[in-house]
Amino acid sequence: MHKHLKHAAGAVLEGGLIAALAVGLLAGSAFAARGGNASTGGGGHSKPSAGSGSLAVVMVDDVNHDGAANYRDTITFNVTSNLSSPYVSVTCKQGGTLVYSASAGFYADFPWPGAQNMPLYSPSWTSGAADCVAVLESTSTKLSFHVDA
Repeated sequence: MHKHLKHAAGAVLEGGLIAALAVGLLAGSAFAARGGNASTGGGGHSKPSAGSGSLAVVMVDDVNHDGAANYRDTITFNVTSNLSSPYVSVTCKQGGTLVYSASAGFYADFPWPGAQNMPLYSPSWTSGAADCVAVLESTSTKLSFHVDA
């Protein structure tokens, strides 16, 4: 019996180690994709102290064709900025609970241009309306918008 307990404990520890390594690799990949140089703001984009710009929501896929952002639509942004490599981060909340988060670079040589198209749903956001905020990083530019159900 003691031998089986020892084996089970070893298996649990091994599983925990594998899980910790997997989480570390995933987190490391996310940070590597974004970059980690604080002096440039990560991802190689510069962080001037006087960044400015503007944001506007643009519909990519308007599922119900009403011209407004709705749950399950896909949006992008019209970005103007004095930054050489502007990034936009979006968060959406339902009743104060974060249900969506995305970010992408909006410049010509951004390596993942598909990330600029942001589908308005997630595993945490399975239905309903949400209140969202888009932020042009390294500036004071914010755009609040509502997503209908």
